[in-house]
Amino acid sequence: MSDGDGTDGEVLPKPDALLALHGVTEALFETLRAWFDVPVSVALDLSDIDAAVAELADPTMIAALAMRKLQALRLLATPGVRTATDVVVAIIGDLERALVQAPGMRLRVQAETTDWDLALAELDSGGGPPDTPAAVDDEDVEVTRFRDLHARLHEAVYAVVEASDGEIRVFE
Repeated sequence: MSDGDGTDGEVLPKPDALLALHGVTEALFETLRAWFDVPVSVALDLSDIDAAVAELADPTMIAALAMRKLQALRLLATPGVRTATDVVVAIIGDLERALVQAPGMRLRVQAETTDWDLALAELDSGGGPPDTPAAVDDEDVEVTRFRDLHARLHEAVYAVVEASDGEIRVFE
């Protein structure tokens, strides 16, 4: 018997990988805020259909929209909040491109906003930003952590699809 949402009415428990996203979403959210200096409130221009063209090319706006989806995903990962397979898959899919591009966009934003004269002077004096890798091939710990957190979203979506046997199912 269907309950009107395309499922058979049985509510499944959320997989542990989905429940584990509570902290992951918060860490990704805070990282995007820091990397792109996203303000606490962002306005959307809905004046016409093409108004988003400039906004959707702006790294800060891309990060802000991804942060909003992380808020929604955190809600869906909360115990007791009802969701469905397709909703989880759609939100994580929507996040994918922004999260893949974020580390590179971060570097572009840093390059565009860096005072290169000051940066070169700091290098000459032996100084420089404390979190900057010493060599080109050194690991960027922040990016590695971000990518590890991003991978946890993939684990969650796979767990949801597996738990639902590839069908649209309700989770709580």
